[in-house]
Amino acid sequence: MIRARGVSLAVLLLAGPAMAQEQLSRRCSTKEPGEAMRARLQDSLQRFKQNRLAAGALAERTAGSVTIPVWVHVINAGSNLSNGNVPDSQIQAQIAVLNNSYAGATGGAATPFTFALAGITRTTNATWYTMAPGSTEERQAKAALRVGGANTLNVYTANPGGGLLGWATFPWSYAGSPSDDGVVVLYSSLPGGSAVPYNEGDTGTHEVGHWLGLYHTFQGGCAKNGDYVSDTASEKSPAYSCPAGRDSCAGRKFPGVDPIENFMDYTDDPCMYLFTAGQSSRMDTMALQYR
Repeated sequence: MIRARGVSLAVLLLAGPAMAQEQLSRRCSTKEPGEAMRARLQDSLQRFKQNRLAAGALAERTAGSVTIPVWVHVINAGSNLSNGNVPDSQIQAQIAVLNNSYAGATGGAATPFTFALAGITRTTNATWYTMAPGSTEERQAKAALRVGGANTLNVYTANPGGGLLGWATFPWSYAGSPSDDGVVVLYSSLPGGSAVPYNEGDTGTHEVGHWLGLYHTFQGGCAKNGDYVSDTASEKSPAYSCPAGRDSCAGRKFPGVDPIENFMDYTDDPCMYLFTAGQSSRMDTMALQYR
């Protein structure tokens, strides 16, 4: 395993076994589309790729050729770190983690994407600070704070509670709900945070993967290409901790050990370190189509 981190890090298991299990079982609250919708989206993606090839466009953009501006909105309940007011240094470390992860510096495929911090806002609002996915508070916060268009990544740090580490919107959702677009992460999941073992910034990496069009590696269970990426092995269910050699689809038609090192699984931050070439290709095409 290759891990190239610029910082040593740490995140959230607050109160004993019951809370730990809740934490693990609700790592990501990104709302995925149903099976029929996924099929329609995939058909649209294939047509888009075919049209690009017919027009003589490059199949994929080169590694590091696409810079995504990032606005980070720090929503807090007070001026201290314990109230979610993360310092600039942790935000800069999170950007570094994104750049290492998406450049393949940690051991995976080099994607076309780099990330440049465009600005930081700070808002003290105790109601927004504990916002839940799809809530009135989330809508209010994003309506007030969001900056830029479809190609601008807006990251909101907060303290949602309920065991949530974060959630994101998918690229195809932007046209219908542009003000909702972006990524929400638990403030203590940033590099150097207190949410062990999810404090190396990979919650951000994972949620940005959704923002660029990736599903979880366990999408569709043991069905072939449940996540519509051909080089990620089928996986029956999320993997937790770092279960080396796990093969949840053993004996099925599509063999292969589970992709526990993949950023789009649910393993601990020290375990996940890669995107595949197929995931890079999907993110690039999704970004071209929708962002």
